[in-house]
Amino acid sequence: MQMRKTNDNDEISALGFGAMRLPTKNGRIDKEEAKKQIYYAIDNGVNFIDTALPYHGGSSELFLGEILQGEYRKKVKLCTKIPSWSVKKHEDMEKYLVTQLEKLQTDYIDYYLIHNLTEGGFFRLKELGIIEFLESAKKKGKIKHIGFSFHDNKEAFKKIVDAYRWDICLIQYNFLDETNQAGTEGLKYAASKGISVIAMEPLKGGILAGEVPENALNIWNKSNIKRTPAEWALRWVLNHPEITCVISGMGQLKQVEENIKVSNETLPNSIPAEEIKLYDEVKEVYRELMKVDCTGCGYCMPCPQGVDIPQSFNLYNHKHMFKSNNASFMYLTGLGGVMSGKQANAGLCNQCGKCAKACPQKLDVPILLKEVSQDMEGQGFQYKVKIAGAVIMPLMDAFLSLNNNISKLFKNRGSN
Repeated sequence: MQMRKTNDNDEISALGFGAMRLPTKNGRIDKEEAKKQIYYAIDNGVNFIDTALPYHGGSSELFLGEILQGEYRKKVKLCTKIPSWSVKKHEDMEKYLVTQLEKLQTDYIDYYLIHNLTEGGFFRLKELGIIEFLESAKKKGKIKHIGFSFHDNKEAFKKIVDAYRWDICLIQYNFLDETNQAGTEGLKYAASKGISVIAMEPLKGGILAGEVPENALNIWNKSNIKRTPAEWALRWVLNHPEITCVISGMGQLKQVEENIKVSNETLPNSIPAEEIKLYDEVKEVYRELMKVDCTGCGYCMPCPQGVDIPQSFNLYNHKHMFKSNNASFMYLTGLGGVMSGKQANAGLCNQCGKCAKACPQKLDVPILLKEVSQDMEGQGFQYKVKIAGAVIMPLMDAFLSLNNNISKLFKNRGSN
């Protein structure tokens, strides 16, 4: 695995494993599959694993604590975060650190970050003594490096960078976010101040991987070397010499394998100028087609009204990016509750604003949900749901019954 050095000469793998989107089964972490993927990554040189207290409903840290024992713990650098929004008094800081050390079953955390830091949040925490607390924890050996993760604008980013001698920072960075949040300007500013930079969301929550708009795919195909969309996106981030490590949330073993291969091959400043032009062309395609700049991080959830906000935005984007009627059908049957019996569509939003306060992208979520409802639901949505249920469910029942009968028939034949 390609290793890159931090500004204090710590060696970190160019690829980090993000534990926010581990594989799941029945709504919980699929422990066997996740363990297989993480062990494979570590065995192939990945030594940076990122998690946080709220990931997987609080289960991510617990799971990592279970599997990162003995030699595997020695091989990795654990990164987790103190929840900035939940710290109301100085005593809370120690409480969270102790809890996280217990959950991770470790005596120390290699990289301890202030989570989702904003300008206002930082100066509030500074007044509560967060810097003194972190420095004290570092002296005691409970943490080794101090940093922050960030989802505000570049002006706020520079103020936070200048306010303390941070070891590391974590920013959202991909080829669609060059001017969003900290962006390229913030990346270079942090590096100029001696702060190592870790990049998250290299695939923008999966938007830059998997299915790709036809026009974007045609542009990628201009290259003599054929790559997957995920590989194109990851290479772009790794190409920046200011980036120490790129964190990827990998839910399948094939994704781990591909990302390791790409991270080994992509050195800083290795992408030729003719390929950089392709990125610029693809950016324009996405900017024209995307309706909502959502990464699907889930910070807005759960919604008090039961709206599945990330999926609402995902299907809305999918409809317009791929001119897909399938997205409308999935919205009706899935979020409309035809299949599950429980609605989660955008039209349930009552504009409470809780989601907007939690959104790291600073999206006006209630307004966007209203747009989704108007576009994906239209008039008479409840009537459409009712009709779909009356038509689809009997067909599903008939299909399942037929499938069971065929299975029984073959089973009986096999026993004769």
